[in-house]
Amino acid sequence: MLASPINPADINMIQGVYPIKPPLPAVGGNEGVGEVVSVGLQVSDLQPGDWVIPADSGWGTWRTHAVCPASELRKIPNDIPLEAAATLAVNPCTAYRMLSDFQHLQPGDTIVQNGANSGVGQAVIQIAAARGLVTINVVRNRPDRSSYFELEMYLKGLGGHYVITEEGLRRQDFRDIFKRLPRPKLALNCVGGKSATEILRHLETGGTMVTYGGMSRQPVTVPTGSLIFQDIKVVGYWMTQWNKRQTDSQESSEMLSTLCDYVRQGKLQAPSNVQVPISDYMAAINSTRDAFSTKKQILTMSS
Repeated sequence: MLASPINPADINMIQGVYPIKPPLPAVGGNEGVGEVVSVGLQVSDLQPGDWVIPADSGWGTWRTHAVCPASELRKIPNDIPLEAAATLAVNPCTAYRMLSDFQHLQPGDTIVQNGANSGVGQAVIQIAAARGLVTINVVRNRPDRSSYFELEMYLKGLGGHYVITEEGLRRQDFRDIFKRLPRPKLALNCVGGKSATEILRHLETGGTMVTYGGMSRQPVTVPTGSLIFQDIKVVGYWMTQWNKRQTDSQESSEMLSTLCDYVRQGKLQAPSNVQVPISDYMAAINSTRDAFSTKKQILTMSS
């Protein structure tokens, strides 16, 4: 293994509250990149020096070495930055699928998302910008104005058009945005609770809200009128489920190829991160659990 990030789902899995519960003893980590050092005589599609990522969740990436069947791995290019390769399989793929599978989006269309500073949120901003989509990005209030301004500039630097706090969603000056923008066709929710209800209220008729997380641990509440009179669709998305349903690897290969092209073209970068030696894993886990942390913790493995 070369590098592996710490995602919230990894911690949830250790806590036993995630749907994936590997038999114990188990290795933590669902995402990362490794380099092939040796292959068996029957392996023809991989060779030493190739970079690979796990084909499915629960593989266990927080380790220095692994022996596994070649079928458990996907080959990726080794000409992209290490941190981009290590964080490719979960957040960018989730963002890519949600922007592709639920609404037919055209350049100039608008989307709204909460949790915009999350790993998925940052990927959504960049992929949307590459496709000519306008993003309205909702974040929580920060303890002080300077930290909010810093975050706002960072997200706009990624290609975000509008950055607003959850409280700001209810202000009239925000509603005035739709005098010059079409209402969003797509809302992406990873928070739940009031935040989800607020972004849903701004969808255009026939729009879709996709829920892929629930950081507030509050239920998603949908006004009855939104379902009946606005034909709003409310669906869920889980990347692991999508992977399991793929009977043909072609769609996955095309997705990874497109994302790697975005990386090479400078249109997609890894989330703001800190690389931490695997020996300091506990400090990295604690940093990941910080509610206001904006930097992804990436474990690096010594050879």
